[in-house]
Amino acid sequence: MLYIVISILAGVSVVVSRIINSNLAKEIGIFQSTFFNYIVGLFFSVIFFILSREKINLSGLKSGDVPFWAYLGGVAGVLLIVLSNYITPRISSFYLTLLIFVGQLFTGIIIDYFVKGNISSGKLIGGLLVLAGLIYNLVIDKKSLQNSGATW
Repeated sequence: MLYIVISILAGVSVVVSRIINSNLAKEIGIFQSTFFNYIVGLFFSVIFFILSREKINLSGLKSGDVPFWAYLGGVAGVLLIVLSNYITPRISSFYLTLLIFVGQLFTGIIIDYFVKGNISSGKLIGGLLVLAGLIYNLVIDKKSLQNSGATW
């Protein structure tokens, strides 16, 4: 039961952090809010690292041991935060949550393909069904907005 509560809280924190970041982006700018997002994340990561009392063994690591693509995670993170700060105020929290879920699901499928060499048909079908439901709901919402005279 504890793990279920933790997973729900993690999901809530993703949505809440996106909303806070987008509001900060409106106030000080997208790139500045992304910078502060990373500074705060670094600060809390260091605190959690210190509290965990983990040891880092870097003695056997040489500069050429880390592949180039491993450094792209930071660049991808910055791009995702900037994109999220731009998109969040423009769509509802419901659609944002669904888009994050679909993105995580398909990213997991892609990672599984590269690591395991196969694609889970159940995950793929489930992801496609959720994506189809999202698209269907977007079409219904767009039609209802057009019928009411409101703009999307």
